[in-house]
Order: sequence, then structure tokens, then C-alpha cells
Amino acid sequence: DYLRQSYLINSRFLSDWIEALEAEPRAKERLRFIARQFSDAMSPANFAATNPEALKLALETRGESLAQGIRLLLEDVHRGRISTTDESVFEVGKNLAATEGAVIFENELIQLIQYKPVTPTVFKRPLVMFPPCINKYYILDLRPENSLVRYVVEQGHPAFMVSWRNITEELGHLTWDDYIERGVLKALEVASAICAVEKVNALGFCVGGTMLGAALAVMAAKGENRVESATFLASMLDFSGTGDIGLFIDEASVAAREAAIGGGGIMPGRDLALVFSALRANDLVWSYVVNNYLKGKSPDAFDLLYWNADSTNLPGPMYCWYARNTYLENGLREPGRTVVLGVPVDLGKITVPAYVLATREDHIVPWRTAYSTTRLLGGEMRFVLGASGHVAGIINPASKNKRSHWTGALAADPEEWLAAGKETPGSWWTDWSAWLEGFGGERVKGRARLGNVKFKLIEPAPGRYVKHRIA
Repeated sequence: DYLRQSYLINSRFLSDWIEALEAEPRAKERLRFIARQFSDAMSPANFAATNPEALKLALETRGESLAQGIRLLLEDVHRGRISTTDESVFEVGKNLAATEGAVIFENELIQLIQYKPVTPTVFKRPLVMFPPCINKYYILDLRPENSLVRYVVEQGHPAFMVSWRNITEELGHLTWDDYIERGVLKALEVASAICAVEKVNALGFCVGGTMLGAALAVMAAKGENRVESATFLASMLDFSGTGDIGLFIDEASVAAREAAIGGGGIMPGRDLALVFSALRANDLVWSYVVNNYLKGKSPDAFDLLYWNADSTNLPGPMYCWYARNTYLENGLREPGRTVVLGVPVDLGKITVPAYVLATREDHIVPWRTAYSTTRLLGGEMRFVLGASGHVAGIINPASKNKRSHWTGALAADPEEWLAAGKETPGSWWTDWSAWLEGFGGERVKGRARLGNVKFKLIEPAPGRYVKHRIA
């Protein structure tokens, strides 16, 4: 108990010392983050000699647990990352990303998947989904029992999914404008053509929501109206409060990236994954150091963590634009400050009805920051707050009836909204589904045939792009 108490006293001393310092708020936030990282790393539980459970297991197994831990460590050194799940259990296209459909369009940046209807009649207007480009799309189509895609199809919505390409050196020249034009706008165009409608419903998750917002602003400026409703899941358009991730981004770091890859090159997915792991070091790093290496136990199979380890590279120019114009300068929220596809962005001109979903414990998109979207857009909005975090709060199947969500009339600030909000047991999926029905249009007979004369089937879902993993 002496070691534990010493560790706690030293951690508390370090925290109190930082709080007593006279420093600007941002510098103090960085010091707090560094102190947390140091304290997490120095926990006695992270060392074989001071972890009683690891010592007990080593004695019981006559050292075999430590030997196995060393073997697992060497495997991870060869792999280049800590194993957080049993990857042998999962296969994309088999038990992940297995909702039936086909790729009906592709270019150098995206494959567009159309899903097969499973209901006799469907809404006329489809839903086009834009996942984050820093990970694979199948976070929205994990196993059948927790797939948002499958849920959408079962509710009778024709569904399309953008599968972003894992960028290679040959594509390292692509820009933010390319992602908006060849990704978001092209997907909306193709889905509209296949379903023979002027407008579609659109959904963006995380960075996908930021891209959707930028695309909607471009269309609004040009007088184009291709979207009937927009859903923003854990997305930021105002980057004034970005949590700990904002501590990694300042003028010096962005300028260094711009000098290295701003004119072309790759932002490695592994680098991004390390940043996100550092944000939750105890959960995503040290717990697995203890389990895998000190106790010699292989991690359990977990679909969310398999997806989390399947990161993607980004093109340097696109990443640098994103880092500077959002996290560093927060230009999207100021009318006319940011230019996309030659058009000054004014989010206030977006009059599309919007459903804005945030999650209460989100450490990547803090919910109060996500709430700011309701003050930026110009259309009717519904804000809903889900329980849990950035991923688990989104992937909360209605059938499991877990957690809660909060609803209420919009207020001047998020705290006022929460104080007056109503808590409802169960998933936000049911609330969103009821809202989305109002924008689906009339119901028509479901078509077994995917694509059309112009956009023919290329290959079965999930397609090639999603299967390309970082070596």
C-alpha cells in the first residue's frame, strides 16, 4: 500500500503544482495533459514488479504468463502497435460491413455503396451517409446486431454509403476541395440520379459531418438545393472548444506539417491513431500493456476496437487545410472567412432542416461544442444528446434498449438546454428514425436491382477500398 499511496500523493502534488502556476490558460491545459500522461504511465500497475496481480499470476504459472507476455510484446513490436482486440475473429465483408449491397460508383477518392432494400416498400428519398475519412466506414456497419446501416435499411430508407479511400503516395496531392467535390457532392449527385429524385437526405459522422456542412454551404451559395435534410452525428462546425485534441494543434505544429506535406504527401494514419490513443491512454494503452505483456493474456474480440485499429492515411494538403482552417483558425463559423471550391462559406445560409446529435462523454467532439451547430445553421433544427462517448454513444442499437438520450427545445446555451431537457431511456436511434421519416417522401415499391443504366454494379459491398489496410 506504500507504493500506491506514494503514487497518489505524487500525482496529486504534480496536479496541485500546475494549478498554482501563473500561466496562460492554453499553456496550463497542456501542462495538465502532460501531467495526466505522466501520472498514467507511472502507475505501479504498469510495472511487473509492482503489480500484485501480475506477480501472483507469474507465480501460479511458474513464469509462463511473463514468457507469454514477452511473446505478445514481440508480436506487437513487429506489428507496430499495441493489440487491443483479437483481430483473427473479424473479417471485413464477412462478419463486419456485411450488409448486402453493391458498389455502384467509384473514382480515385471514393466508392459509393448502395444497399439492397429489405422491406416491400421504401421511402422515395434515399439517405446518403458520410463517415469520417480518418477511419473506415464500417463503424456504421459493424455486426448485424449493431449496424446503423442495417437499421436504416430495415426502417425502409434507400441507403448509400461513401467508402473513403486509404490514401497512397500517388494520391497525396488531393485537397479538401477534392474531398468536397469528388466525395460529398459527387455522392449526392449519383444517389439522386439512381433514385430519380431532386433531393436526398444526408448524414455526416465526425469529420464527415464537417465535410457535409462545408458542402451544404457551397450549395447554398450557388443556389443549389440537393439535400432535403441533414443529420450531424458527433460533428463540429464550430471548433472553439475541441477538448484535449486541440492541445496537439498550434501554429508551429501546423506550419511544420505544411512545410513537410502541405504541397503533397501523406499524413500517416498511424500518427493520427497514436494521438487518439493518447487522449484515453489508460483505456487504450496502459490497460493493454498490463493485460497483454504483464499478464500474458491475449485481448478479447471487440468489433469497435478492431475498427479503431483500422486507421487510414490522409493526403497531406487535405489534412493541412483541415488542421489550419478548423482546429487552428476556426474559420468555418465566421461567414466569408473560409473559401471552399472558390465559394466563401456562410453556414447561416444553410436552411436545410438538421438533426444534431452529440454524446455526453465525447472527448473528441465535446457536446457543448457540437451544440454550437444549432446557432450557426439557418434552418429548423433538433438537438439530441446521447449517453456515453464518441463511438459507443453513436453505435447504440435501438434493439438493446441501453443508455438514455435527452431531448428538448433549443435554448440560448447548452447548459440551459440540458437543465430543461427530458431524459428518455433507450437509444437515440428511435428518435432520429421518427424525425427522418418526415423527410423520406412517399413510399414506393422497393427495387431489387441496384444502380441504373448509367451507374452499373462494379462489385459487391463492401468493395475494395475498405479492405486496403495500412501495412
